[in-house]
Amino acid sequence: MDEASSTPEPAPAHQSSASPPAVASRDAEPTARHETRCGWFENPTPGNAWLTDRDRTWTIAMQGGAQAEGDWPGFDDEQWVATNGPHYGYGCACMSVTVDAGQGRILTIRDAQARPLSLCRADTALDEPQS
Repeated sequence: MDEASSTPEPAPAHQSSASPPAVASRDAEPTARHETRCGWFENPTPGNAWLTDRDRTWTIAMQGGAQAEGDWPGFDDEQWVATNGPHYGYGCACMSVTVDAGQGRILTIRDAQARPLSLCRADTALDEPQS
């Protein structure tokens, strides 16, 4: 583990690995860099998602705001903790991403893989999200 637009609402992470459409440009981010980040992927409500790893919380999507390009991880039932109905909640994931570290934002997702919940739970640097 070391490692506002009128567009339609994306499917929750638990149902689909499709991400919301991008509304921000990577070219506007001079501090962008490629990294692999692993931690708790949270999708608590429609259009909102972030990844919390050992370093910080990275914004992936904000309803009515910037949305990272690329696909969110897809979770099986045993990899997902539902907190807001069956489709919204959190899971453990590793993501190959381009980030703007200054803004704490994930700009693009190159690859995203759901991981067993036990991996994040075993990492003492990660606090499990509150249900």
